[in-house]
Amino acid sequence: MPFETGPYVQAAVFCYIVFEDKSGTLSLIRVIDRVTHIAHGFEAPTEMPEVRHPLKLVLMLKSGLARGRHEVKIVPESPSAELKQPFTTSVHFEGEERGQNIVMDISYPFTMEGVYWFNVYLDDTLLTKVPLRVMYHRVVTGPPPEH
Repeated sequence: MPFETGPYVQAAVFCYIVFEDKSGTLSLIRVIDRVTHIAHGFEAPTEMPEVRHPLKLVLMLKSGLARGRHEVKIVPESPSAELKQPFTTSVHFEGEERGQNIVMDISYPFTMEGVYWFNVYLDDTLLTKVPLRVMYHRVVTGPPPEH
C-alpha cells in the first residue's frame, strides 16, 4: 500500500502510563525518548548489566484509504544493529479518519547503552521508527569491602 493512501501515523511514542476513557480517547503520561539505569554501590558494574524498563509503546494510526485487517509488527533493533524478536498484533481499518490505537506493554531486555530503534511495519512495509536511548550511570559509593 503506497504511503499516499494510508494508513498514516498520528503518533508513535514511548510513555509510562496510558489512560483510555469510555470514548476511546487516550491520555499519555510521561512521554519519553530515553531511559537511564543507575547502579549504586562500591561494586556497581563497570558495564551496564541487562535491565528492563516497563514501558508502553503507543501507536496511533489513521486509515486513509486503508481498509480491513492488517498485521502490525514492531521489530526492535539494538545499538549494534542486531534485529530482535518482533512484537506483532493485528488491526482493522475502517477507512477515512477512523483509526486504530495500539498500546503495547514493552518490558524489553536492554543489554547495552545507545539508541534502540523500534521499527514499525504494516504488512511488511516500514511505517516509522521509534527511538529510545538507553544510558547507564555508575555511582560508586562506600568503602571497599573488607577481606
